[in-house]
Amino acid sequence: MPVSQDQPIYYEAPLQLLLFVDGRPKSRQQVQRLRAYLKELQAEYSFELQIIDVGQQPYLAEHFKLIATPALIKIHPEPRQILAGSNIIAQLKNCWSRWQASGEAFSKLQEDLQESIDEHGRVILPTSTIPSVAVSAELIQLSDEIFRLKQEKEKLQEQLQFKDRVIAMLAHDLRNPLTAAAIAIETLQSNYNQDTGEFQRLKPAMTAHLLKQARSQARIIDRMIADLLQVGRGSDTELPIIPQKVEIGKLCLDVLEELRDRYIAKSQKVETDIPKDLPTVYADPERIRQVLVNLLDNAIKYTPKDGKISVAGLHRTTQKVQFSIGDTGPGIPVENRDRIFENHFRLQRDEGTEGYGIGLCLCQRIIRAHYGQIWVDSAPYGGAWFHFTLPVYPS
Repeated sequence: MPVSQDQPIYYEAPLQLLLFVDGRPKSRQQVQRLRAYLKELQAEYSFELQIIDVGQQPYLAEHFKLIATPALIKIHPEPRQILAGSNIIAQLKNCWSRWQASGEAFSKLQEDLQESIDEHGRVILPTSTIPSVAVSAELIQLSDEIFRLKQEKEKLQEQLQFKDRVIAMLAHDLRNPLTAAAIAIETLQSNYNQDTGEFQRLKPAMTAHLLKQARSQARIIDRMIADLLQVGRGSDTELPIIPQKVEIGKLCLDVLEELRDRYIAKSQKVETDIPKDLPTVYADPERIRQVLVNLLDNAIKYTPKDGKISVAGLHRTTQKVQFSIGDTGPGIPVENRDRIFENHFRLQRDEGTEGYGIGLCLCQRIIRAHYGQIWVDSAPYGGAWFHFTLPVYPS
């Protein structure tokens, strides 16, 4: 009977081996002896052997989880077996009869199944279910590439989801400071007399308060947009800083004054312990302002009504100043104290609250750009203590 031309035919060696080698001079003699011994075996018994240089195909060594080379692997018939170390030839002599027997058993099985007749009376040869060594290597490489592409796809999907979430929250969160700034400006505008250049029906103190409110809300909006633009550049991008001499105690008090309306509205008490002789630091004032605003904003947000916020400075060493901001909120679980500084990470309890999960990540990037550290501890009476260090300004 004629052989069917529609069915591909695979001729496969009963035994398939991979020999992993490297370019080290020390292993060259061992590899030569092993190859010579395998050549002797091939003269007596047919098997397929492929030599793989781990320097050229490292993904294969990774796939088989090799920890040393040279290594000899029997990949077919199953089960897979790996021989490695300085005595591969001795190991091979011990297991060769079993390998040969398993190969012969597989060949016999193929011969028994070699011919079968379909309903039209044609003889077809079954396709091998085990590909050759060369095809195995190619499939492994493709599998690794598919895995890498899948990871990239998941990362891109996560970024797209984050951007959608940020856009939605930005539209929501910008409304409050925009409304507050607009009300302050409209009140000033409606009471301004162009002829006299004065504000009618507004006392000087109220005029100053409204101007301060508009400026404060504009800064909040600017900070929100700056944070989003910064995080959009990615964590690998270098964070530019312009360090100079900064009185961090005064800078913190200025930020507290800007946020005064927020913590007063919640009847929160602010306690400060900033030594008068606290050294100046060598830092970028605008970047450190970002850190202080983020940490104080979080403290106000998570501290309950009538709660307490603490601010403290410490001359930690001759070269470092430590600044700390504490609250009496729910605190940070121990298992999450490192993760809260990751980009986009949010505690499960915060999923329904405003924010992007980027503030603390930015704080960490800013402090690290100053060669400082930032971390969180439990506060003595509940809540969280955030600490960061900055270099002392050289005298």
